[in-house]
Amino acid sequence: MSTTTLYTTEALSTGDGRNGEVRSLDGVLDEVLAVPKEMGGPGGDRTNPEQLFAAGYAACFHNGLRLIAAQQDVQVPDSTVTSTVSLLLSKEDGGFTLAVKLSVHLPGVEQATADRLVQTTHQVCPYSNATRGNIDVTLEATV
Repeated sequence: MSTTTLYTTEALSTGDGRNGEVRSLDGVLDEVLAVPKEMGGPGGDRTNPEQLFAAGYAACFHNGLRLIAAQQDVQVPDSTVTSTVSLLLSKEDGGFTLAVKLSVHLPGVEQATADRLVQTTHQVCPYSNATRGNIDVTLEATV
């Protein structure tokens, strides 16, 4: 299979990982991280890797959804995508994994059409393709 690179980016993590800093090498992204209070950290107004992943997945999936809708001549002007990311600890081996729920709201679209758009988007979204078979991703379409 032949591929073409459309975009490449880099990010750097410094400090103490989850209590450090991440920034893109072009300086556009520059965030201080903190372990969430739920995990015993300071939390507060700092972000964490799961929030960054959730934001990226939601935006990417939403863009793909709008592309698929346009290709199928379906209007989705007020669509939204909420990505809920959970960090899971395996009790068996002590390893960590993620689980994602994508909640897609498509007001004014018939349920069958909404379901079809979400399923089709899940087949083309780069985040969905990267996570398929690795983590649980649940899809929900509401109208």
